[in-house]
Amino acid sequence: MIWIETIVNGILFGGLYGLLGVGLALIVGVMRVVNISHGEFIVLAAFVGVSLAGAVPTLHPLVLLVPIVIAFFALGYGLQAVLLNRIVERTDPFAAILLTFGLAVVMRNLMLEGYGADPRTLTAGTLAYASVRVFGLAIGVLPLVMLGLSTALFLALQVVLTRTRFGRIMRATADNRDVVRLMGVNPARVYNVVMGLALALASVAGVLLAIRSNFTAYSGVERLLLSFEVVVLGGLGSFWGAMLGGILLGVVQLVGLKFDPNAGPLYAHLLFFVGVLLRPNGLSGARS
Repeated sequence: MIWIETIVNGILFGGLYGLLGVGLALIVGVMRVVNISHGEFIVLAAFVGVSLAGAVPTLHPLVLLVPIVIAFFALGYGLQAVLLNRIVERTDPFAAILLTFGLAVVMRNLMLEGYGADPRTLTAGTLAYASVRVFGLAIGVLPLVMLGLSTALFLALQVVLTRTRFGRIMRATADNRDVVRLMGVNPARVYNVVMGLALALASVAGVLLAIRSNFTAYSGVERLLLSFEVVVLGGLGSFWGAMLGGILLGVVQLVGLKFDPNAGPLYAHLLFFVGVLLRPNGLSGARS
């Protein structure tokens, strides 16, 4: 029964890992660039959540997600329009890597200057300790809420991509931006919205992960590594693949903690390497 409970909790935690990677998968899938600063934006959202929770202590962190998501969508849109569109269509892939790496370094130092290096966390009140029993298993209410929110966001993104005109434009831009131009669509504006959506999703993941675990201004590298592992395991550009990759990482990490409390993340990283060896194109089979 303990192992079943561990696996269930791993699935719940893995849904949050999937959310870490889906924003990065969106950027890779549509713009074909790698955003090295993705982890820093996740941490920045967590710090913003801590600041808002301190300023308005009566509001639950889950409620604070609403203004944070809106702000990060605007931040992503503006950042892409002002800075990142300059390098998206360059043939040299290192241009985007170098620019976003520099952005990550600047953000990390600004967060250190503004918030210090001490660990922070977001408190969820009594919701953090509430649990329900399902078939004899004790399942936390907060992890259930997080998995439900992550799944709802995945479904909403899927609907946008497959059922809306803008979603079709996004997919067409990912396939061939020159053809999209002939249709009268400016790819740069599409990229602006894509980056806005990616950072909005990253902000949700950042706040939820801050509720589950401590973080510091240096946590961006860890968040970026997890995001990359989720995206590569699931298949580059595959959103449901990212969800599945995150769930696998979550399950393996929590099961690994049962064997060795100090080596849980190690087992998750080993899963990544084994997955790359056995399924180079990811679980979804998506190719870059």
